[in-house]
Amino acid sequence: MSTPVAHLAMPPATDALNGQQLRRERISIVLRYLALGLVGLVMLYPIFWLVGASFKTNAEIFGGVGLLPAQLDFTAYAKGWKTSSEYTFATYFLNSFLIVVPRIVVTVISCVLVAYAFARCDFWGKKLLFAVMVATLMLPQIILRIPQYLLFKELGWLDTYLPIIVPSAFATDTFFVFMLVQFLRGIPRDMEEAAQIDGCNPLQVLLYVIMPLLKPAIVSVIVFQFIWTMNDFMGPLIYLSSVEKYPVSLALKMTMGATEEVEWASAIAISVVALLPSVAVFFAAQKHFIESAASSGIKG
Repeated sequence: MSTPVAHLAMPPATDALNGQQLRRERISIVLRYLALGLVGLVMLYPIFWLVGASFKTNAEIFGGVGLLPAQLDFTAYAKGWKTSSEYTFATYFLNSFLIVVPRIVVTVISCVLVAYAFARCDFWGKKLLFAVMVATLMLPQIILRIPQYLLFKELGWLDTYLPIIVPSAFATDTFFVFMLVQFLRGIPRDMEEAAQIDGCNPLQVLLYVIMPLLKPAIVSVIVFQFIWTMNDFMGPLIYLSSVEKYPVSLALKMTMGATEEVEWASAIAISVVALLPSVAVFFAAQKHFIESAASSGIKG
């Protein structure tokens, strides 16, 4: 006669142990999300305050750190949009896009070509040139301002957008080249070799094989360049002297310095409007931006 198999049922002690472990994991997840939520609120508080302050008076703005205004009044937006000059912010936004769009185009073209050469081509002095290029990341931009200004003055480019746009056509944005090189090094060469066997030259390989694979990295370049150019203050301040050519960054400063008493609500309101293009571009490209950061090893 066979003895009953007692071990088929789970012992009560094991059930209790698994239950405790499951509860600890759930509590850990809840605490983790609470901590992330609190950190997120702290980081987003300045943005919430900025939006709320755009509806406040000067007395309310400096009277406390609360988020909610006494009433929703859009007068500050209308007044800030008109500015104190003869031009509205529509002109300044148009000027910003006249700088941003061409600069993005030439940046993508030049940086992709240079990165492809460093990642895939073999030539004399390649390692030395790459080291010199990366070393320029440590070079303070301020020491280049005077020689650049004198050069552009001799070329007759002052009070134009050329000093801001043209240098990017020569892959002077070293960070983008480095990021693209890192991304290219993670792409296998199998498809490129197959395309070369089929008769493609290096340029065709770049256009039809590499470029589609580089899409996430290129989107990251576009996002970074868009935000950095929209926020650039020193470049336009040095090279532009005509008010009708000012981008948004200079127009904001001009608005705040136009009168003795600054109407902070108007300045803050137009600052909120100025943030919208960068925020929209970032969220529209967020998927590719994160994919590029994960693939290229550039994490932050």
